[in-house]
Amino acid sequence: MKILYIIPARGGSKGIPGKNLKTLGGIPLILYSIRLARKFAEDQDICLSTDHPGIIELAKENGLDVPFTRPEELARDTADMYDVIMHAVRHYKEKGIIYDCILLLQPTSPFRTEEDIRKAISLNNDIIDMVVSVRKAQWNPEALFCENKNGFLERFVPGITQRRQDIKQYFTFNGAVYLMNTESLRKQHYRDFNKNVKFEMNNYRSIDLDINSDWDFAEYLLEKKIVIIV
Repeated sequence: MKILYIIPARGGSKGIPGKNLKTLGGIPLILYSIRLARKFAEDQDICLSTDHPGIIELAKENGLDVPFTRPEELARDTADMYDVIMHAVRHYKEKGIIYDCILLLQPTSPFRTEEDIRKAISLNNDIIDMVVSVRKAQWNPEALFCENKNGFLERFVPGITQRRQDIKQYFTFNGAVYLMNTESLRKQHYRDFNKNVKFEMNNYRSIDLDINSDWDFAEYLLEKKIVIIV
């Protein structure tokens, strides 16, 4: 199985400005993903997709060549990750390099581990579309309420009478690992995949750096050695 490891790292970020170059635990955020990818792949199979000169320079300082500069239209807030992925796939295809799978490593999930990547790869096979990391959902549809037209709360899913301990367990994608079949990607957006297999990560390792409070919590986890990066 030939895997392309894609690390998407655009320069713009509103929630945490400059986050991909910002240091977390003394390490620039982008290096967490680069170092992890290098434990599984040669550099020619690692694609850092970025539009930012500073990120390109940091990668080169660490010996990683950047295959292209991401086009401006794919570096905006409104850009779809699917388009970013397919841009990279086409780039390599034009060079005669075909990958069976894409392993997406978003820099905003710095606490995933080697074991997580090994687990994803071990679960993969030719008949599924995607292996994806999840965490237990902090809510579930059976316990949600919305306000009706009269201003009163009503159940989002009507007719639920289950006890809390009997409610079905729900999961949510945590954004850490997506191992996707390239042929499936050519047919449809990964949001529309039907044959997905999950593996679970705990809440600490599932942290997704989106706003400043996420960053503060990540620093706390490192400081208290609740999460240890090796």
